[in-house]
Amino acid sequence: MAAGIVNIRRDVDDKFYRYRMPLLTTKIEGKGNGIKTVIPNMSDVARALSRPPTYTTKFFGCELGAQTTFDEKNDRYIVNGAHDANRLRELLDVFIDKFVLCKSCKNPETELIILKSGRQEDIIRDCKACGERTGVDMRHKLTTFIVKNPPVKIKKGKNKNTGGDAASGVGGGGNPDPTENSPPPEGGADGAESDDELTKKIKAEAAELNTDTALAKDDWSADTSPEAVKQRVKALESSMAAAALGGDDDGSDDDANSPYSALGRWIEEHPDADPKTRSIAIYKKIEELGIEKKHKTVTVLVQALFTADIVKEIDGYATLLTKMVTSEKHQKSLLGGIERFLGFSHPDLIPSVPKILMGFYQTDLLDEEVITQWGTHVSKKYVDKDTSKKVRKASEPFLKWLAEADDDEDEDE
Repeated sequence: MAAGIVNIRRDVDDKFYRYRMPLLTTKIEGKGNGIKTVIPNMSDVARALSRPPTYTTKFFGCELGAQTTFDEKNDRYIVNGAHDANRLRELLDVFIDKFVLCKSCKNPETELIILKSGRQEDIIRDCKACGERTGVDMRHKLTTFIVKNPPVKIKKGKNKNTGGDAASGVGGGGNPDPTENSPPPEGGADGAESDDELTKKIKAEAAELNTDTALAKDDWSADTSPEAVKQRVKALESSMAAAALGGDDDGSDDDANSPYSALGRWIEEHPDADPKTRSIAIYKKIEELGIEKKHKTVTVLVQALFTADIVKEIDGYATLLTKMVTSEKHQKSLLGGIERFLGFSHPDLIPSVPKILMGFYQTDLLDEEVITQWGTHVSKKYVDKDTSKKVRKASEPFLKWLAEADDDEDEDE
């Protein structure tokens, strides 16, 4: 996992785990009796946890027996004394366990609620994933601070975003990204047309290989034979099972046991030298998991399929990705997968962003409008803000090339 970002549950060693946060950083300032530990990225960490940064800072003070200072206007959060970053990270894990994770399902997508019963007040973790309400240990000193400074209730609406933060929009710490709220694709006419076009493309590539290759034998067009009908019924049952487990694109099943994580691990465990035959096997696995229409599947594919030679590998997997990328939402997910691929696994390849984008653009997987809109809007949906900025900054030569190409076309007209 790349430096700078970690899983919220650090006991989960899964790079496809959705819930991530920036790695907590510290800076020692002053000396003598005035020495203090500043936490420069406390706001970003707290936002990923959907908790106010004052809660996490105060928790450190309670655990360390140190005074804390908050300057929310200038985004400065301080713990008095010199404290090692690793020690504070360990304490952050304790905070997450006590005040973020659902006690029932261990999902971080929870909201803190204060319930009053007469003179008694209790703090409850309301889980948006499993629906359970579990209490926190009211003996901890932080609970007094939380009761006096209750979390801000964020209004719910159509634009609720379950993107990059642990539980964006709940618990008083979320920061929904309004640019990422288009509804998930449900198939339909456009998807059917894409499938027809891809079927022709696949058959053409199969003919180029050989009529008896695995790809040629695998006919993805409609087959009405009894055996084919049975296979489609089986696929439908798998899809229904995934839906029953909460397999929507809303992040409700985005944990270590989700179909997306299962797909990522399966791809990494089944390498194949031939991209075409591997593509068939991967698509069958996607159908088995019932996520062939889900845009997040594209994000996982980009993370799991490619290596440091991504520029050379794009053509080999273009057929598979073309079958999966059927809408603008899918294209955004592909770009999100590129961000995660670079930010989590290959930060050294960020300078190659123009070549990577060119590869996807030339295979008609990305539209010019989608790339341009993506390149001018930093988002924390897939990676932390700094990584998002770096990737988009690196893409500027390609964006400039697109703009100049448009200008040349206009002049020709």
